[in-house]
Amino acid sequence: MCKGLAALPHTCLERAKEIKTKLGTLLQKPDSAIDFIIPYPEKPEKPPKAQKPSLEEAVQWRDSLEKLLQNPYGLASFHSFLRSEFSEENVEFWMACEDYKKTKSPMKMAEKAKKIYEEFIQTEAPKEVNIDHFTKAVTMKNLVEPSPSSFDMAQKRIFALMEKDSLPRFVRSEFYQELIK
Repeated sequence: MCKGLAALPHTCLERAKEIKTKLGTLLQKPDSAIDFIIPYPEKPEKPPKAQKPSLEEAVQWRDSLEKLLQNPYGLASFHSFLRSEFSEENVEFWMACEDYKKTKSPMKMAEKAKKIYEEFIQTEAPKEVNIDHFTKAVTMKNLVEPSPSSFDMAQKRIFALMEKDSLPRFVRSEFYQELIK
């Protein structure tokens, strides 16, 4: 049977106390641990450098993701909202595809295609978007010879996903409600 701590050599006891003190310091939490880990803004961030839309224009966004994404203020608001929900990868993929389509140089197009693939499409990508296996396979095939339409199928799938899922959440959010006041 164990004779207790008295049976341990003095050096072991001292070392155990040191370890306990160090662990105790590490395990202490700040007053508001969640604010320390995840800074969460009280109010929505105001989109920079874009003119605030008219009430009529903002109201149209409820029914048209396309109109929302075409408006710089709307896009910035939507992006800020998705960032606040930690789900910005879809809109960032959509924006990357729009930028990619404007690329003229075949060399730059290949570079951008590789970057988009590595960031959004490949399995375990840092911002992997949720596309089906068939769409991923078609996109990979298209990237053998990059063209402005290489990501079209994946971009359409992500647009549909945002239209069905993200847009309704955005319309119910404080971000959007502030716009239509």
